[in-house]
This record gives sequence, C-alpha cells and structure tokens, in this order.
Amino acid sequence: MGLSPNREVFITCAVTGAGDTTGRSDKVPVTPRQIADECIAAANAGAAIAHIHVRDPKTGKAARDVALYAEVVEHIKASGVDMVLNLTAGMGGDLTLGNVEKPLPPSPDGTDMAGATERLAHVAKLLPEICTLDCGTMNFGEGDYVMTNTPAMLKAMAAQIKALGVRPEVEIFDTGHLLLAKWLYDQGLLDDPVMVQLCMGIPWGAPDDMATLLALTNNLPSNWTFSAFSIGRNQLPYVAMAVLAGGNVRVGLEDNLWLDKGVLATNGPLVERAVKIAEGMGAKILGPDEVRARMKLTKRW
Repeated sequence: MGLSPNREVFITCAVTGAGDTTGRSDKVPVTPRQIADECIAAANAGAAIAHIHVRDPKTGKAARDVALYAEVVEHIKASGVDMVLNLTAGMGGDLTLGNVEKPLPPSPDGTDMAGATERLAHVAKLLPEICTLDCGTMNFGEGDYVMTNTPAMLKAMAAQIKALGVRPEVEIFDTGHLLLAKWLYDQGLLDDPVMVQLCMGIPWGAPDDMATLLALTNNLPSNWTFSAFSIGRNQLPYVAMAVLAGGNVRVGLEDNLWLDKGVLATNGPLVERAVKIAEGMGAKILGPDEVRARMKLTKRW
C-alpha cells in the first residue's frame, strides 16, 4: 500500500493542559489572560484550533471553573484574532484510589468525579465550536490515578454535546477507545463529520510507533477526520508521522515543554515549527474558516 499523506492539514494547539507542568516550566500559562494570550499567539503562528484547559490562577492546578473558561473566551473574542475554540470536557473524570491495600475510599488528592451535566457546564454556557470527549478509561502514571469515563458516562455526555450543537472531538488513547467511539456513532450519538484525536505515546495507552498508529488509522471509518500527536520529545517528529498517515496535527505545552534540547518552548514557536514541518512535506496549512467548512462547525462570533 502506498503513502497517502495529507495535503491539507490543520493544526491544533493544546496550550496548557491539566498536568503538573507549571513546576517544570515557567512558560506554561496559568491565568485566564495568559492562556488567552497563548491561544492568540498560536493562532497567529498558524494554528486553526486552540484546545483549552483552565487552571486555578493561585495554585496553577487544573480547574473546571466556568468563570475561568468564560474569562479566557472573552479575552480571545476581544482580541479579534480568529480561531476555532475547543474546550476540554475531560475534567471531572479523575479518580485516585486510596492505596494498594485500601483502594477505597478514594484519595481526595487528585480525585475529582463529577456528573455528565456538571462536566459540560462550561460547554453549555459558552457553546464553543468543539469540545473534547475522552472516549475511555485508562491508567495514568505509576500510582493509583485512573482517567475514568464509563460507557454510560460517554453516552450521557455525547447526547448532551449533540443537543448543544457542539462538535465533539473524540479523544482516543488506546485501541479499545476506537471501538467505543464506533459504538457511540452506531447509536446516533456522534454526528458526521466525526472528528477524532489520536493521543499516542501516553503511558499506559497506545504507544507512538508507526505500526500502532497505522493499526488505529486503518480501522478508522474512511469519512472520519483525525489528528494525531505524541508527547515530550516525540511531539515534533510526530507532526511528520501524522501527516504521512493522512491526518492532522496537534502541538502545544499540554503535551511537550521543549522546543529544542535545553530550550523551553512557548506555544507560538511550537506551532511555527509544526507549520514548517508540514509545509516542507508539501501540505497546505488550513485556516479556521477552512476547518469550519470541512468539519461543519457553527461560528459563534
């Protein structure tokens, strides 16, 4: 089978994430203004989509406060810079068990379990063009933390996202998650065109080798649109992997803190590097309106 690289690529920038990265880099945006400014810088560098988490401005820890999301969105709107906004809906599915001898009750440190409606409160209020749907449950790290998304939770969240008229970006962390995505689609809970993000190289999910990437892409329905990324030092090489596999690209400080060896990154230069890689492979970089047309998104302002 010959190569089928993507010739028209859109770039998503995941600007801050929810991980404990603020202690490792002072470039990670924390306040709503900082997060908005990084989204703007990413858009000016060539990202069509900004993927947004928020953080507690006092502690830097992950948050899901609707007011913080609203402040980020208002700053972006006031800037006049056009981009597609993709708000995470992954928060509220965090379970940290007590310990290996007494897993219950869960540890309050790191546990944040919320119902479907509460997890989508900021989406319902702000109506972004896209929000994420983490399609499965997975171990993270080496301790007792589990990313928790049951089939029942996914059904409820997918139904609410659909009713809001928001496009879900289905996050696939492992091969079984793709089966869950197809199951949701077969029940009419995901509308065409389906948008998938392949999250590779995250322990203990799908590894980021080419064989595993192709195992996933070869099992995607042909009319689904996908992006793919890896983390850490493999983020930028994976730009080429994603394009070669026929997909789109994600970079940003959520997944990688470094631009070069010993050089801490900000989001704009990571996007610039991704643009250079993709264009060097013969791809055109799509802007936000082109992504809206392709993914049938409703522009909100």
